[in-house]
Amino acid sequence: MAKDKLIGTTIGKYVIVDSLGRGGMAEVYLAYQETLERYVAIKLMHTFLADEQDFLTRFQREARAMASLNHRNIVGVYDFDVQEGDYYIVMEYVPGGTLKQRLESLAKEGEKLPLSESTRVALEVADALSYAHHRSMVHRDIKPANIMISEDGHAVLTDFGIAKILSGPSFTATGAMIGTPAYMSPEQGLGQPGDERSDLYALGVLYYQMATGHLPYDADTPLAVIMKHVNEPIPPPSASVEGLPADIQDVIIKALAKAPDERYQSADEF
Repeated sequence: MAKDKLIGTTIGKYVIVDSLGRGGMAEVYLAYQETLERYVAIKLMHTFLADEQDFLTRFQREARAMASLNHRNIVGVYDFDVQEGDYYIVMEYVPGGTLKQRLESLAKEGEKLPLSESTRVALEVADALSYAHHRSMVHRDIKPANIMISEDGHAVLTDFGIAKILSGPSFTATGAMIGTPAYMSPEQGLGQPGDERSDLYALGVLYYQMATGHLPYDADTPLAVIMKHVNEPIPPPSASVEGLPADIQDVIIKALAKAPDERYQSADEF
């Protein structure tokens, strides 16, 4: 990785070791906590977000909510703080990479996840969502980049609460939508916040992608993808996967119903 100016420096009680990734809203670093002799992942929010109205209040509230989650398929949150205007969240470090990296690696070889593994990942994410939804936490950005695959092969969901942290007035006033177009439910695409059933729609997109090796919709622009989610029927997964079991297709199609009332109503039902 390229040398980062923060590598070797200290944030709180954590020594920055390496860069793990960058996104539009945060940078993620591998760090070492000397007091407990363990590696952690630190999500450092971009500084422009701190100018948001009530950002500190939202940040503290959602970080506390994330830290309260204790589930094997949800990344653990250990700590959060602010140092010289830098807001950061300290999380469990899950070695093994993301589901996005795994899918991309398979695609380069012309392959896709075995259906048994796709189903197991979908069920583990559903278990994580069930746990969180029962605690009134909606993810709002289910996608492969937010799912770690642990060294023993289990799915671990990250970034609960990030959508709420980013829901401030100056962010939404730009017309930006919370979520990722390829996995966004029709109601989110129309500007609504969505609820637990929006997470299940995104899980349906994820299951479709894992089972077929491609997303249900493709287009030249993010907006065009969103409008396909809103308006176009879902292409049957079996059209591109010979021998896909009918019951698997039925699950995917129901999860991807345009109207939330026609989907699974809970992660437990999924």
